[in-house]
Amino acid sequence: MEIILSAGSPKPIYEQITAQIKAQIMNGALEPGQAIPSMRALARSLHISVITVQKAYEELQRDGFIVTTVGRGSYVAAPNKNFYREEQQRRAEECLQQAAEIGRAAGIPADKLCELLRLFYEEE
Repeated sequence: MEIILSAGSPKPIYEQITAQIKAQIMNGALEPGQAIPSMRALARSLHISVITVQKAYEELQRDGFIVTTVGRGSYVAAPNKNFYREEQQRRAEECLQQAAEIGRAAGIPADKLCELLRLFYEEE
C-alpha cells in the first residue's frame, strides 16, 4: 500500500491518508479481506504521529471501508454498495462542478453541457 503525503496540500494529513486508502480500495488495488499496515507501522513509514494514522483509520472504519479487530489488525471491509455509490457520486459531483465552471467561463449554455453529459452517459 503506497501513501504519498504532500506538506503543501491544504488537506490535513489524516484526510490525505483516508482519501488515498479509499481510492485504492475503490480501484481494486486493495481487496476485501486484505490486511492493511498497523497504525504504528504506517506512522513509522510515513514519519508521522500514530494519532494522525489513528484518526484516518477511525474515519475509514466509520465509513465502512475497513474493519479493525483488536489483536488482529485492520482489514479492507467487504464492499458496501451504499458507501461505494456515495463515494462515486461525490467524485462525479466534483467533475461536474469543474465542467460547470469551465462552461460558465467559456459561455457554453447549460443545456449544451446537459446534452453532452447525456451523450457521454448513454455511450457504450
